[in-house]
Amino acid sequence: MVIRSFSALEVALKGRPPLRPAVAGADDAAMLDALAAALAEGLICGAVLAGDADRIAALLPAALAPHVVLRPATTATEAAAAAVAAVRAGEADALVKGSVDSAAYLRAVVARETGLRASDVLSNVTLAEMPSVPRLIGATDNGILVLPTLDQKRAILRNAVPLFRGLGVEPLRIAAIAASEKIHPSQPATTDAAALRDEVATGDGTMLVDGPFGYDVALSEAAAAKKGFAASPVAGRADLILFPSIEAGNATVKAWKLHGQARTASIVMGARVPVLLNSRADGAEQRRLGLLLAAAVRMGEAP
Repeated sequence: MVIRSFSALEVALKGRPPLRPAVAGADDAAMLDALAAALAEGLICGAVLAGDADRIAALLPAALAPHVVLRPATTATEAAAAAVAAVRAGEADALVKGSVDSAAYLRAVVARETGLRASDVLSNVTLAEMPSVPRLIGATDNGILVLPTLDQKRAILRNAVPLFRGLGVEPLRIAAIAASEKIHPSQPATTDAAALRDEVATGDGTMLVDGPFGYDVALSEAAAAKKGFAASPVAGRADLILFPSIEAGNATVKAWKLHGQARTASIVMGARVPVLLNSRADGAEQRRLGLLLAAAVRMGEAP
């Protein structure tokens, strides 16, 4: 079954083993409210909370309190390290960013001796649900890699597979977008797209990549047909958009939210466990949706 909405994902997760996240900087009201909601619906069974212990205790919802373990930390660096250590010790199976800054959080994740890196490349995927698209649509990388190389793009695509497999999306249709559908040596986004398309065509069928495409060709079957791409297995039907730069991906996702009435959630792939890189501006609902993605990844990684 292909999961096409966040509500369908919630239904699919019913009866699945719950998560136990570790939160870096849990002295955050929106984060704690998200955990309480996730506990109530059986998405999590508890959590390890690292951060300012007094502030966490003051903010902690009563229903959540019996199900958490506190790890006091006085700085963002200490909180991130404590949360990562809990995952490495088997006390948690997902990592979540709370009030700590992203730099301290990611440093703890990628630390050579004490971190959680599984791939050479960490990459961010944002999933959006919006009225104009009849499925969950993904964007990558819109949060970590500034200007990914061709090798990094290969890793970005590999990283995304478990998430979409958990959503029942196989093969994963990926549109590599650029400013032009024509290949120009002066535009690396176009040559990279063509290289990925040709490489994946000889792969195992886990994913289908096509491009270079304009954004309209990636998502609109009508635009794809008008521009001569009706025969493409990806054009107009993309599940995931591969962006050539962090600026393009970041701006597009923000436009989805601002102009497309999108509900979104983001997750970092390439670590040993799902890693949630919440914005400090995210509300409780958006953080809860992130936990849904973490559970989907676990479904996608299951044998």
